[in-house]
Amino acid sequence: MEEVLKLQQKIVPELVDLLEKRYNILRTIYYNQPIGRRVLANNLGIGERIVRTEINFLKAKNFIEISTPGMTITSEGEEIIDKLKDFIHHLRGLSELEKIIKENLKLRNVIIVPGDLNEDSTVINEIGKAAANYLKSVIKDNTIIAITGGSTIKQVIDNMPKLSGLKGTLVVPARGGMGRNVETQANTLAAKLASKFDGNYKLLHVPDNLSHKAMDTMIQETDIKEILNNIYNANILIYGVGRADLMAKRRGLSDKETEDIKTRGAVGEAFGYYFTRDGEIVHSSPSIGIRNEEIGKIETLIAVAGGKSKAEAILATESNNPNGVLITDEGAARELMSFFK
Repeated sequence: MEEVLKLQQKIVPELVDLLEKRYNILRTIYYNQPIGRRVLANNLGIGERIVRTEINFLKAKNFIEISTPGMTITSEGEEIIDKLKDFIHHLRGLSELEKIIKENLKLRNVIIVPGDLNEDSTVINEIGKAAANYLKSVIKDNTIIAITGGSTIKQVIDNMPKLSGLKGTLVVPARGGMGRNVETQANTLAAKLASKFDGNYKLLHVPDNLSHKAMDTMIQETDIKEILNNIYNANILIYGVGRADLMAKRRGLSDKETEDIKTRGAVGEAFGYYFTRDGEIVHSSPSIGIRNEEIGKIETLIAVAGGKSKAEAILATESNNPNGVLITDEGAARELMSFFK
C-alpha cells in the first residue's frame, strides 16, 4: 500500500488532496452534527463556496443528509469514514512516525491519529477512540485499572464500548480529585468506566494540595489504606499529560511555586509530578494516590495526549518507559520529531 500511495502522490497529488479534504469534511460533520454550512466552513478554515461544492457532492453520494437543524452523516457516510481511517493513516506516513517515536522514546507502543488537536478540536474524539480500542485489547479478568481525570481521559471513557464476560475487574482513581468540573474528575470517570464492563469501582474523596499533616492523618483511615493498596497494585494506569505551566495553575500552585518549577526547567506534568525535558522530577503536588516509585511496577501505562503544544511535555514524561504506550495525534508527533534531530 505504501508504494501505491507514493505513486499516487507523485502522479495525481490533486486527487490525494481532494480525498483528504472530503474525509475531513465528513469527520467534522460527524463530530458536530447537526451542523450548518457556515459553521462547518469556519471549523475547517475554508471558504463557504468550496464547502457548498463538496456538500453537494457528498449529498449526491448519500453520505450526508441536510435538514433544517443542519447536516448529519448517513450510515453510508459513517462506513466511509471508518474505512478511510487506515488509508489516511498510511497516506500521511503515520506508521513510520509511530516506529521512529517508539524507538526514540523507548516505549512499548505508539499510536498516532491524523490531525492536530490544537487546530481541530474534533481530533480529541479520535484520540479517545484509539485509546479506548487499545484499552479494550489489554483488559482481562481480575484487572485493576487506575485512571486520572481530565477532558482527554473523559474522551477515552466515552469511547469505550460495552464489554461482557469480564470478571473481577476493578477501576480506581489514580490520585485525589482536581478542579471543579465533576464530569472530568477521576472519581466520576472511574465509576463510568467500570459501568462499561459491569466491573467494580472505588472512590477516593481526597482533594489535591493537602498539607502533609492532613495527608498523614488521612492515610491512616482504613478505607483510604484499602484503596491505596488497590492503586499501588494496579495492572493498568491511564493518564493524561499536561504542560507544566498550565497544570501548575490548574492544580492551584502559588505564583511562587509556579515560577520555581519553571526556573528549574519543568516542561511536562503527569499524575501530579513535574518533569524537565530530560525526565527529571523537580516538583510534585501533594496528594494521596499513585506515587512515582510505584509507576515502574505497573504492567501497562497508557499516556493519552494530543496537540502540537503538548510535544515537549510528552518528551519529558514518556522517555525511557518500556511499559509505556503513547496515544497521541499527528500534530504532537511531528513536533516530537524535531526533538530527535
